Amino acid sequence: MWTFLPSSSLRVTGADRVDFVHGQMTGDLRGAPTPGLVPCAFLNVRGQIEQFARVYRRESDIYLHLDEGQAQALAARLKRYIIFDQVELHDLGDTLKTVHVWQATPAGWQPEGGAAQTFDLGGATVLGGRVNRSGQPGVDLHYLAQDEAAVLAALGGPPEPLESLEAARVRAGIPDITRDGFAGLLPQEVGLDLGGPLPAISYRKGCYVGQEIMARLEARGNTRYHLVRLAGDDLPSHAEVTAGGKVVGQSGHFIGGLTLVRLRKEVPDGAAVEVGGRPATVQQLHPAAS
Repeated sequence: MWTFLPSSSLRVTGADRVDFVHGQMTGDLRGAPTPGLVPCAFLNVRGQIEQFARVYRRESDIYLHLDEGQAQALAARLKRYIIFDQVELHDLGDTLKTVHVWQATPAGWQPEGGAAQTFDLGGATVLGGRVNRSGQPGVDLHYLAQDEAAVLAALGGPPEPLESLEAARVRAGIPDITRDGFAGLLPQEVGLDLGGPLPAISYRKGCYVGQEIMARLEARGNTRYHLVRLAGDDLPSHAEVTAGGKVVGQSGHFIGGLTLVRLRKEVPDGAAVEVGGRPATVQQLHPAAS
């Protein structure tokens, strides 16, 4: 099975590309292999998420894969920090397309290989990344728009709709910062911490924007919220979660009777809450690999 992913992307080139991007993101790009894949967040000075990206380190460039509509905002942010750095930013716009292959490996992908691989598919060169979007690792495939016919012919069959992939993602407890509306929150509150369903932070990599807040949270371990799942009927997406008349969290994308939620830690597993006034039940998550 495979699904089209609404995406945007940036390419970073220049002699300082690794150090520059590394100094902006929560993940450890310098420590990644070449080729390598690092999930990360880009934070503001208060430690709140501005964008989430999967960053590919390659021999001649850095490729940042983002959700649809996020590349321009990230490019604007990065440009503010370019001073003497020898880097150039390229918004790939409609140049690249992306699909996700569920729980399987397309021809040419090496299952025992690295998390990022470049290979031939249907006569086209594609960049693949091992990504868990459904509860089991699959492969994101990035390819030139001009090669789409060849790539889709090699994949075969009709695509699964995005909503089917979203339902699997929420069942598996994997957050999506854009679709769940979790921008503006702390990474540790929405499953991006080490041990979470989508680990995207290194506490040992050195300075980056928001790093002081991350270090403080690691030392104190005192976030008041964490990521859980709620079950209910016709729950609104991106709504306040209440318990006993008190706001205790906010919901993400609702689909298939479930939604992921940033919830106060004192609300126990199995508790009855309301989402936008509709009843729901708290379900704790089990960690999932990224």
